[in-house]
Amino acid sequence: MLAVALVAVLSALAFIAVAGEVVEGDTQQVDEAIVQWFRDPGNPADSRGPAWLTEAAIDITSLGSTVVLFMIVLAVAGFLWIQNQHRLLLLLLAALIGGNVMNGLIKTAFARPRPSVVPHLREVFTYSFPSGHAALSAIVYLTIGVLLFEVVRGASARIYCLAVAMLATALVGFSRVYLGVHYPSDVLAGWAVGITWAALCWLGAQYIARRRAR
Repeated sequence: MLAVALVAVLSALAFIAVAGEVVEGDTQQVDEAIVQWFRDPGNPADSRGPAWLTEAAIDITSLGSTVVLFMIVLAVAGFLWIQNQHRLLLLLLAALIGGNVMNGLIKTAFARPRPSVVPHLREVFTYSFPSGHAALSAIVYLTIGVLLFEVVRGASARIYCLAVAMLATALVGFSRVYLGVHYPSDVLAGWAVGITWAALCWLGAQYIARRRAR
C-alpha cells in the first residue's frame, strides 16, 4: 500500500508539473513540432508511414474510447458479480465512473483547444487537455491489471498482466498524438491523471477490506 501511495503522489506531482508548463505555454512549441513530425511534409493531411499504420492507429485509439471501455468494464463487472467479488466490482466501477467525471471537469477547467497545426484524422468533440483516452485507458486497464493480481499466482504471471495493461495504455496514448488529435503534453497529463486515480481507488478498496477484516 505504501508503494501504491507513493505512485499516486508522484503521478499527481507529474500532472501538476505538466499542467503548469502547459498553462505557461512552455510546451506549445515542442508539442506542435512533435505532432507535425508524424505528418508527411508535403501533405500534412497524410501521416508518416504506410497506410496500414494509420488504420492500425485508428483501431488502437478505439481501445481508449468511452464506449469500448464501458463495454470492457461491464464484461469484467459481470464476471466479478458471478464470482461474488463485490469489493473488486465496486473498485472497478468507481475507477471508471469517477475517472470519467474527474477528467471532464479538468478538461473544462483548462479548456485547451485541440491541435490546429495538422488536420485531425479522427473526429473530436471535447477539449484537448488532458487526453481522456489516455486517462481512461490508464484507469481501466491498470485497474483490471491490478485486479488480476488477486486472481493469478506467481510473480511472472502478475508482471505479465501489469505489462499488458501498461502496453495497452501506452499504445492508446501514442495513437492520439499520431492521429493529430492531442498534443504529447495532453497524453502525459492524461496518463498522470489515470494512474493517480487508479492508485487512489485501489488504496480505498484495500482500506475498506482491512477495516472489514478487523
